[in-house]
Amino acid sequence: MLSILDKYIIRKFLSTYFFMLAIIMLLAMVFDIAERMSEFIQNQATIGAIFSEYYLNFLVYYGNTYSSMIVFIAVIWFTAKMAQETEIIPILNSGRPFNRFMRPYIIAATLIMFISLIMNHFILPRSNKVRLDFEERYYRNAHHVEDYHAEYPGNRVVYYSSYNGSDNLINDFVVEKWNDKKRIVYFLKARTAQNVPGTNKWVLNDYYEKHFTNDGDKIIEGPRKEVQYDFTLEDMAARDNVVESLTYGELKKFIKRERSKGSKNIPTFEIELYQRTALPFATYVLTIIGVAVASRKKRGGIGVNIAIGLGITFVYIFAMKVMAVAAVNVGLPSVIAVWVPNVMFAGIAFILYRNAVR
Repeated sequence: MLSILDKYIIRKFLSTYFFMLAIIMLLAMVFDIAERMSEFIQNQATIGAIFSEYYLNFLVYYGNTYSSMIVFIAVIWFTAKMAQETEIIPILNSGRPFNRFMRPYIIAATLIMFISLIMNHFILPRSNKVRLDFEERYYRNAHHVEDYHAEYPGNRVVYYSSYNGSDNLINDFVVEKWNDKKRIVYFLKARTAQNVPGTNKWVLNDYYEKHFTNDGDKIIEGPRKEVQYDFTLEDMAARDNVVESLTYGELKKFIKRERSKGSKNIPTFEIELYQRTALPFATYVLTIIGVAVASRKKRGGIGVNIAIGLGITFVYIFAMKVMAVAAVNVGLPSVIAVWVPNVMFAGIAFILYRNAVR
């Protein structure tokens, strides 16, 4: 059963968290509006679309992404306020152990962590799809890809020189097929290729086709040809942030498919996959650090605790970025890169907690 004190701390925790979440997200939205408004006007985005398709999902995405950091700041804020108002000293002097004092914090952190996990794996991808579609229509520059090269099932190699999103045209499109003895059996090149939206159908212009057989080579040329492949334009020229719109199962399948193609962006995709679990669990670590730092009354008041909290938050974000860069550029396994900041700060949390108990 929860005591009156437990309910008081949980209520303080959640009310402070949601209040800070609302304030920070409101400020983020205001700054984003100031930056994007000229592009929205230029591209004739409607007020309804701006707020229902973009900013509603903008708030969901960034609020959930930085939820654990906001939890940390909220814990620092209201716990330091309790310490300054001498609310914590009587609790600890009453014989209540520090780990019992921590229980309502862990209960509230668990609630937020589960909400964040469900959001990350199931709700946020659908929300992100609406937001990313809006961005693509109204303010992103046309997508451009150069020197694409990938291996596809069936011993096929596909490459092209460039893709321009403004006209959805692929230039210098090439498909090669090789047999198990590493000998080429088929070659196709087209000046341009265009995927019919929503289908596997492709339109090739000014194409050259060559079949290598034991009876001699067969060459076919023409101005236009329609063919069907087992891949679409989204498989070949999608933005990297497309993974934000995939659910957990879809993202796993996407990574498997990209790995079979030899994609160089696998670490980036895996980081997105593992962060969906690692970031919510950071709520526990940062909650413990926050309570340990702010539960003692300090000279200088709440400001000192807030400064310490912001400093730790910046170090945590910096560690996340460094590990992500190491995974992408150095080859550090993505799962290790994602969880190292949590493990490192869990060690810091343990040390601070032990000192707080004393």
